[in-house]
Amino acid sequence: MAALASTPPTLTPPRPSFLPRRPPGCPRRRAPPFPRYAASASSRNRAPRPRPASPSPDATTVRRGVMREYVEAAREMAPDGGPPRWFAPLDPGGAGGRVPGAPTLLYLPGIDGVGLGLIRHHERLSKMFEMWCLHIPVEDRTPFERLVEYVERTVKSDRSRAPDRPVYLVGESVGACIALAVAARNRDIDLVLILINPGTSFHKSRLHSLSAFLDLVPDPFHLSTPQFLNFLTGNFMKMSSTFDGAGQALSEITTGLLPSLMFLADILPKESIVWKMKMLRTASSFVNSRLHAVKAQSLVLASGNDELLPSHEEAERLQGTLEKCRIRHFRDNGHKILLEDEFDLATTIKGAGYYRRSRQTDFVSDYLPLTAGELEKAIDRDRVLNFATDPVMLSTLPDGKIVRGLAGLPREGPVVLVGYHMLMGFELGPLVTGVLRNTGIHIRGLAHPFMFSESSEQLMPDSSHFDLHRIMGAVPVTPVNFYKLLSEKNFVLLYPGGAREALHRKGEEYKLFWPEQSEFVRMASRFGATIIPFGVVGEDDLCDVLLDYNDLLKLPFYDILDKKLNEDGLKLRTDSTGEIKNQDMHPVVVTPKVPGRFYFIFGKPIETRGREKELRAKEKAQHLYLHVKSEVESCIDYLKEKREEDPYRSILPRLLYQAAHGPGAEIPTFEP
Repeated sequence: MAALASTPPTLTPPRPSFLPRRPPGCPRRRAPPFPRYAASASSRNRAPRPRPASPSPDATTVRRGVMREYVEAAREMAPDGGPPRWFAPLDPGGAGGRVPGAPTLLYLPGIDGVGLGLIRHHERLSKMFEMWCLHIPVEDRTPFERLVEYVERTVKSDRSRAPDRPVYLVGESVGACIALAVAARNRDIDLVLILINPGTSFHKSRLHSLSAFLDLVPDPFHLSTPQFLNFLTGNFMKMSSTFDGAGQALSEITTGLLPSLMFLADILPKESIVWKMKMLRTASSFVNSRLHAVKAQSLVLASGNDELLPSHEEAERLQGTLEKCRIRHFRDNGHKILLEDEFDLATTIKGAGYYRRSRQTDFVSDYLPLTAGELEKAIDRDRVLNFATDPVMLSTLPDGKIVRGLAGLPREGPVVLVGYHMLMGFELGPLVTGVLRNTGIHIRGLAHPFMFSESSEQLMPDSSHFDLHRIMGAVPVTPVNFYKLLSEKNFVLLYPGGAREALHRKGEEYKLFWPEQSEFVRMASRFGATIIPFGVVGEDDLCDVLLDYNDLLKLPFYDILDKKLNEDGLKLRTDSTGEIKNQDMHPVVVTPKVPGRFYFIFGKPIETRGREKELRAKEKAQHLYLHVKSEVESCIDYLKEKREEDPYRSILPRLLYQAAHGPGAEIPTFEP
C-alpha cells in the first residue's frame, strides 16, 4: 500500500501523496487510482520553517490557511470519477506511535464527499485508530441506501477481523446519517458513533428551503450564495454576521479566498450540490424513521454557530431519542467544525470518555498520554485560581528536612499521594498541573463515579464539565482501578475522605473524614509503593460556606434535586459507619473573600517496599494507616501555623511585589 511515509524531523520530507487503500475483506470495486497531490495533512509532516519576526497571524488568517490547505488537497481528487471507496490518509507503518490494539475508525464525509474533512486531525487520530476515509467522487451518483450498504460491508468485515474491538464511525452531516443507518441495521455489532452536526435535522434547516430553488441559480454563481458558501467553508465566511455590506464582503472574498472559491467550483459544481441536497433529504427521512433501532454508543458534537442546520436543538433531540447518547456543544464553532483550528476531535473523544479498545472502557489501559495542547488547556482553566492564590509548594526530604519546591517527591512510581480534600476540590487543578509542570510527574486521580455518569452530565450547566478531569487521567475510584494504576507504576492521588470531605459542612474545614479501617495500605504494600502524606490549606482564605447540605435540606423542593443527583450514582462506603458513609453529591453555596494563598506540603515519604509480608497483617496495616492519617493532620497544622508568618499571604502584597519585580517573579513566603 502506498501512503505518506514517515520521515525524521531533521530531514526535508518528500512530497506526500495519498493513495487509495481497500480494507481487508472489503469487496473489490474497479476504480481508477487517486491522483497524487500535495496534501498538507499536518504541519508536522513538513520541514520546520523559520519563525517570522512579525506578530503571529490572527485567527482569521489561520482559518483561511486551513481552508486553502483543505481545498488545494481536495481539488486534486476532484477529477476522479470512480465509485465510492476507502483510502488511508497516512501509512500505518509510518504511524509510529499507534497504540497496540487500536480500533478501526471509518470517516464518513459530509456533502463535499472527498473524505478529507479530518485533514487537521489525521496525525493524532492515526495514533489512536486504524483510520480509513470514504471518498465519494464528485461525479458519483450512488444513492444513499447503496452507500449505507457499502459502509455496512466494511463494518462487518472489520468485525470479523477483530471481534473484540469496537468500530468507530465518524460522520458529519450526511455522513452522520450513514453512520446512524448502519447502526440501526447492525445492532449486534459494537459500534461507536461520533455524529458531527448530523443531517437528521435537514427538514428543519435553511438548506431545506434553499435546495428548492438552487436549480434557478446559474452555475458557478451558486457559490456566491452565503448559505452555500458557509456549507462548504463553515465559520470561515460568516457574511451575515461578520461583514457590514455586500461591497466589503466582496472585497474580503476577492482578497482572501477567491482562489479557494474557484477550486470549490471544481470540487462541487451545481449539479453535484443538487444531487447532494436530494440525498440529504432522503437520508434524513430514512434515518429519522429508524432512530429507535439504534443501540450503538453515540456522541453528538453540535456547533452553536451552525448557520445551516439547527445542530444545537438536534443534539438535544437525539440525546432524548437514542439509547446511549451523550452530547457536546461548541458554542462558537460553525458547520465545518472539523476544519476550525480551535477544535480537536481526538481530545473531544478522550474527554467524553469514548475512547476504548475493547468491549468495555478500561480507564487505565485505554488512557492516552497528555499532549502539550491538552496540558495548556488544563493550565488555562485554573489560571485565574492560580493567579488569585499563588500556590506555595513544599516537600519533605527523606531526612525530614522541609524545602520549598518538590525535591522531596520521588521521581519513580508506584507512589500513592494521600491527603486532605479541600472544599469542592479547589486544590486539584493547582496540585496536578503544578506537579506536572515542575517535575514532569503525571498524577492519576481516583475520582467519584459521579464524574463519569451520563445522567450527571445532564445536571451540569455544561455537559463537558468533567471532560478535562478525564483528559488529565482521572479514573473511577474502584479497587480494580487502584490495582491497575499501581501495577503500571503510576503516581496515584487518593482522598480517603472522598465527597464527604470535599463537600463538608460549615466549621468543618481541615477536618479529616477517613474510614476507621485501613483501605489503601495493603494494596500499596503489595506493589512496594511509596506513600506520600500531604496537606493543603487556603480554602478559608478564599471563601466561606454560605449554604451547606444541612441548609439545603431545609429549602423547598431540594429533595427533588437531591434525588436526581444521587439516584444513579454508585454508592461508596456502604460498609462504613458514621459521617464517612455520607458520600452523596450535593451543591455548596459559598461567598467569596479577598483571596489569600494556597499552601501545599508533601510529607516525608513512607516506604512499603520490603514490608509486604509485615503489612499483610491487619494490625500492622492499621497501625501504618493511622500513622499516615496523623501525618496528614500534622501537615495541615504545620501550614496553618506557618502561613501566619507569610507577609504575602494576602493578594494585595503579592500584587505590589509583582509590580515592583515583574509579573514572572517568584513571590517569597515563610521560611520552612
